[in-house]
Amino acid sequence: MEVERVQLIASFCASDEGAMPPEFIRSDHEQPCLTTFLGPAPAIPVIDLAAFDGPEVTRAIAEASREWGIFQVVGHGVPEEAMRELQRAGREFFEELPQEEKEKYARKEAGGGAPASGGQEGYGTKLQRELEGKKAWVDFLFHYIAPPSKVNHRIWPVLPGTDYRKITEEYTKYVVDLVDRMLTELSKGLELEDQALKEAVGADSLNLNLKINYYPPCPRPDVALRVVAHTDMSAMTILVPNDVPGLQILKDDRWINVDYVPNAIIVHIGDQIEILSNGIYKSVLHRSTVSKDKVRMSWPVFCSPPGDSVIGPLQQVVNEDNPPKYKAKMFKEYAYCKINKLPQ
Repeated sequence: MEVERVQLIASFCASDEGAMPPEFIRSDHEQPCLTTFLGPAPAIPVIDLAAFDGPEVTRAIAEASREWGIFQVVGHGVPEEAMRELQRAGREFFEELPQEEKEKYARKEAGGGAPASGGQEGYGTKLQRELEGKKAWVDFLFHYIAPPSKVNHRIWPVLPGTDYRKITEEYTKYVVDLVDRMLTELSKGLELEDQALKEAVGADSLNLNLKINYYPPCPRPDVALRVVAHTDMSAMTILVPNDVPGLQILKDDRWINVDYVPNAIIVHIGDQIEILSNGIYKSVLHRSTVSKDKVRMSWPVFCSPPGDSVIGPLQQVVNEDNPPKYKAKMFKEYAYCKINKLPQ
């Protein structure tokens, strides 16, 4: 079955005076023009990891995770050069590689599967089922970057001007360290042992999945979405954006914009951390809007437990005043239900 790539649809729309396929027009309750809050809104927390250490940074991360489910970090230890090279490689794949070359890395668009569930890797367009049959304005490239046993370099693109493997492996080294620190700080924020959350999500078997999102210009940014509203099924997501705004979160029942902070990395709390903390930390509901004349890209790394890991509220955070709010289940079962919009 031939798949219509959004990048190609966008090129057609640009040449046809703003034509917009109806399947990309969201329902009224989703359209950004009708649902984005335009008044003054608080900015999501920005935490400088290099400015302070110890209890102060733990408190800041824990508070942001309780109240927001998302925060930005600077002073994170990931060199600017590593982030720039990661972005350069992603742009080259989408904007310089001929379409027939990109299709050599195509994933199966049907049959389920998604990054966090260990599903099909590769170049794609449709990620999960949408109940209203609508489509998101995005193409993507997805593959594992850790642990080494899960990495399949045949999925990693060979680019004419860039050593994709070298760049991605360099970035992975820094991301692994950042994930370890975030899990440690989140554990301490729950007054647990430093390694409690890391052990609960698989320790060194934690799956790290890189997804490069490509959102081309859209003729109707008022009615389309790059990514529909969702929480991440992962434990945590570490995201590098480009400088084109578009990320929105639901805060106090209002969709508000997330400001772009140069060289910052965005940290999303995912469903599995919410479950393990028994709801103390919140998995953030977010979506992505589109631009009429600019390309937005993002590089999320989804940090997910192995499929057979059983995830439920940690005993240390459960008591008479805070009984279990979630049912323990294998992560692969949770992911299957999430992808297919089935009850958990």
